[in-house]
Amino acid sequence: MSDKKSTKNGFNRRDFLKAGALSSLFAGPAILTGCGTTDGVATNGSNGSSKAKNIIFLVSDGMSTGTLSMADHMMQRQYNKESTWMKLYRENRAHRSLMDMASLDSIVTDSAAAAASWGCGNRLNNGSLNIGPNEEEFRPVLPIFRDAGKATGLVTTTEVTHATPAGFSANVPQRGMQDEIAEQYYERDFDVILGGGYRHFDPDEREDGRDLFADFEAKGYQVVRSKGQLMNYRGSDDKVLGTFYRGHVPYTTDHMSIDEYKEDIPTLAEMTEVALERLSGNDQGFLLQVEGGRVDHAAHGNDVAGLIYDQIAFDEAIAKCVAFAEERGDTLVVITTDHGNANPGLNGIGGGYRDSNDMFDRIQQFKHTNSWILSELNEDSSHSDIKDRIYYATEIDIKDKEAEALLKSLKGDYEALYRARSRPSAVISYILANYVAVNWIGSMHTSDYVELASLGPGSEYLKEKGFVKNTEMFDLMVETAGVRDYVS
Repeated sequence: MSDKKSTKNGFNRRDFLKAGALSSLFAGPAILTGCGTTDGVATNGSNGSSKAKNIIFLVSDGMSTGTLSMADHMMQRQYNKESTWMKLYRENRAHRSLMDMASLDSIVTDSAAAAASWGCGNRLNNGSLNIGPNEEEFRPVLPIFRDAGKATGLVTTTEVTHATPAGFSANVPQRGMQDEIAEQYYERDFDVILGGGYRHFDPDEREDGRDLFADFEAKGYQVVRSKGQLMNYRGSDDKVLGTFYRGHVPYTTDHMSIDEYKEDIPTLAEMTEVALERLSGNDQGFLLQVEGGRVDHAAHGNDVAGLIYDQIAFDEAIAKCVAFAEERGDTLVVITTDHGNANPGLNGIGGGYRDSNDMFDRIQQFKHTNSWILSELNEDSSHSDIKDRIYYATEIDIKDKEAEALLKSLKGDYEALYRARSRPSAVISYILANYVAVNWIGSMHTSDYVELASLGPGSEYLKEKGFVKNTEMFDLMVETAGVRDYVS
């Protein structure tokens, strides 16, 4: 699909400047003036305008508020430091807002419609990426920035062709068309693409047998497949395609426990740092999207260690971006999530809730995720198989009746009163909740209004609003970066 048109029906966003605070903010003198920072928020200091040379848009996919809180608790208790995200709030270095993430056809959004609402400024049906309900084709924000002469990048822990990065960059009617999304990445010439999902580029994995790796290399890209190759790439002016796993990048908890993963697969913070180095070499500026995508997957799986430590890994990427932005003063940083998921939280346990601390601290000893545990269990597993594998992964000795409940679920014989909670991932989460005091309301996305933190030039709009609609973020990006003329 072409990336040159705004829509198939001739709709032109350049002729439609959003009414209200956003248009007035960029029509006249900026709220922030002078050099350095005002109210803890950096400005570019050149002429008092709110234009940003660079934009970094960070997304912790599927992050409920409880996830943000528990990651901060864990970092303080285990590492004796605050999370970067919460420290920005505590020190008043970022503006805090709420955002309505509903899609066109549901109060509860999926990741495709959520990312595309930012990526093209329109609410779309769940599952769609920058294609409207009447086949309107909306131009995504990465090609807009590219045509304005800015560098462009996508960094994620999911497959690089997954819904959130694709929402900024691709046009397909269904998010599952990942082979087609990979082809659009090739056609659209983004500068940095880093994450998982090599199966969508590998001729042995693609249905059409096309060797997209060879195509990217022929176009001048460096194609890297390991952490070592990525580190060797540093300092290059070449464009780069990095895919470090067949599917999604492994969870951080498993990454920390498996030597092969630590050696071969870069962390999100490492990928982000490389992307910033490469993109900042463009004198015209850049747009970078960074996604902690496996937070969402852990929430779907009610996987407490997967959730918390992938959120911490995302927070380490935030730290890289905030340090970059605060040193320069010309960069808008947006930190948010596309929706809540499963709404986990640390529960009060014991007299006066005094047992909650010690129970929560047990998560620190987990070597593996629930996903890792369940990968080797099946209906033929014995009680001892189940108990031994859970103990190896968590150092928790579960009860026989708990092992029996999980075995019934593995056999398909377990039925909870809330039937959606009958799957093995839900049952093991309930078992572990008896020991770590973290529980979940379900295993799917929620309609919560989401956290939105921002700093740098343009963030004053979010301070003034306090509550925004998801589509406003597109206009904030194109106006702040001064690329409105390239929208169509």
